[in-house]
Amino acid sequence: MAEAAFTVAFAGPLVTVQDAGRPGHMRFGVPASGAMDRLAFDAANAALGNESGQTGIEISLGGLILQCTQGPVTVAIAGGDFTVQLGSQKTRSWTVLTVQKGERLSITAGKAGSWAYLAVAGRIMAPEWLGRQATHSTSGFGGGALQTGQTITLSDASLREDRLGDIRKPDFQASGPIRVVTGPQDQHFAKETVARFLSDSFTVSDAYDRMGMRLKGPELPLAGALSIPSEPIVRGSVQVSGDGVPTVLLADHQTTGGYPKIATVISPDIDRLAQYRAGQSLRCVEITSAQAVAEARSYALGKADYLAEVSVARGTLAQRLMRENLNHGCVFD
Repeated sequence: MAEAAFTVAFAGPLVTVQDAGRPGHMRFGVPASGAMDRLAFDAANAALGNESGQTGIEISLGGLILQCTQGPVTVAIAGGDFTVQLGSQKTRSWTVLTVQKGERLSITAGKAGSWAYLAVAGRIMAPEWLGRQATHSTSGFGGGALQTGQTITLSDASLREDRLGDIRKPDFQASGPIRVVTGPQDQHFAKETVARFLSDSFTVSDAYDRMGMRLKGPELPLAGALSIPSEPIVRGSVQVSGDGVPTVLLADHQTTGGYPKIATVISPDIDRLAQYRAGQSLRCVEITSAQAVAEARSYALGKADYLAEVSVARGTLAQRLMRENLNHGCVFD
């Protein structure tokens, strides 16, 4: 196995090193972090045949440009509909390609989505914090945010020519309204306020980062106390502050909170919600806790089947040609 290296020619804000997250530390006040869109992150690793949760790079709308100074190495890009350019070759995300020494790889915002993921056929050399490389964006602990001029070194870099080409996009995710379970503090809101939250549309505001997504829409006034005793909160909690504005908590959310939570986004819908952009509208629909559990189980099964399919190597170009019947007959003079 060889080493590969990239120089960061440009990195926008919130371009960070991420892995599957840092579970088990929330009771100590440490957020789990990890990828904002966990399905896309897992798909990029699966397409390369990597271990589940292997460290990659999360790319925001600000984009990322890398110059390969030592290679070659095969990479995968998945997530939002981003524009990918390798040298003079332009394509889109959901692809596997090989970067040669001297080539420039550019990943920039395209038509849709807020996050893309760069997985590599190798190991990213980056700092660890509490045994993981996932970056907590507020503190900077973990692998860290990428900076222009920085060098990224990969160990055990390899070519995986049997995996080059498009990655099949997942087709088992739900579409339409974002599904939520109301509560656990919906009793602090008037019934008509909860009904308004579930019937009216909201817009993703510019106040959107890895910690949370603040929504613009109808005010959600509190019927009871402004705050409650601080208690544990989870990814997907919809917390309403004193000004009546809801915020959906995401990967780097705080571990406890004292504002009432009107609802919780179910886990199968958090990844697709995280890909929404500022200005994009959304609507929430209520389901029961039992329905949420059933949806989570169905989603987990669908995801496992999808990742298993994506992880199968397709073979080199020569092997793929050998599998095809390219000769349909012969002609004699």
